[in-house]
Amino acid sequence: MSRAYTLFTGQWADLPFEEVAKLASGWGYDGLEIAVSGDHLDAWRWDEPGYVDSKLAVLQKYNLKVWAISNHLKGQAVCDDPIDFRHEGIVGPKVWGDGDPEGVRTRAAEEMKHTARLAKALGVKTVVGFTGSSIWQYVAMFPPVPAQVIEAGYQDFADRWNPILDVFDDCGARFAHEVHPSEIAYDYWTTVRTLEAIGHRPAFGLNWDPSHFMWQGIDPVSFIWDFKDRIYHVDCKDTKLRPTGRNTVLGSHLAWGDPRRGWDFVSAGRGDVPWESSFRALAAIGYDGPISVEWEDAGMDRLHGAPEALANLKKYDFPVSNTSFDAAFKQ
Repeated sequence: MSRAYTLFTGQWADLPFEEVAKLASGWGYDGLEIAVSGDHLDAWRWDEPGYVDSKLAVLQKYNLKVWAISNHLKGQAVCDDPIDFRHEGIVGPKVWGDGDPEGVRTRAAEEMKHTARLAKALGVKTVVGFTGSSIWQYVAMFPPVPAQVIEAGYQDFADRWNPILDVFDDCGARFAHEVHPSEIAYDYWTTVRTLEAIGHRPAFGLNWDPSHFMWQGIDPVSFIWDFKDRIYHVDCKDTKLRPTGRNTVLGSHLAWGDPRRGWDFVSAGRGDVPWESSFRALAAIGYDGPISVEWEDAGMDRLHGAPEALANLKKYDFPVSNTSFDAAFKQ
């Protein structure tokens, strides 16, 4: 069965929504993973007469579908501590308001609830995004951090996200958290603890994006198998590792694309992600959702990279065998 391939619009939010739809359709994408960003989607307008229909009309015009929407940027602000100048640049004036940190978190949580309602209005069951974290700031564990502070961070996540997930349940939608540094779940063991913190409720699952695993030394294929019941969505981004003895996994406060970095995001198929093994694992767990290209490469023009990434990933779009190869040996 052929997979559906979508383009995540988060890195294209500076362009009008219709322009991105036209580009994606021309490149051969089947649909869009639409970001709540720019003029692509506004979660606060979920119940405005004609708003959702206008977005669906654009998709229909370019023969595209939508299986998932995303709201990474506002999700980030739900749990983050501190809330500072970085958030002002990503959450927009409605959520930022006067900048009072708890007010920002509260408004971000409200937008995530609206995002679930918007998903329902669009006929979509999956919302991809971030959670933020009050304890990411302690990742180095020095100066020493008492265990109860870490536990309080997971409790803070549960307290803030359970009411959001209640709305997801009401809307028949699921949240797919992107396991990512700076989030409450950023690697294998923090993912385990995050799921435990919310009692493994079905409304909360995972967005598998291997690019963040590679530079941390996490096996993206094993992650698929170990969390097979929680892989709700797939974003495809690649990472090129450059360990030289000088270049480190922490990035050295260097800008994307700087050759002194220990790793960089690159167009899918140009890095170190084991794509074939990953696609075979996704097939083995029965994942039948879209394959979404999240295009990021500081050294390549995106108009070149987005169609190239699609072609690179489609090489692994082979049908799964219905018979065992050794069945032919039986007499």
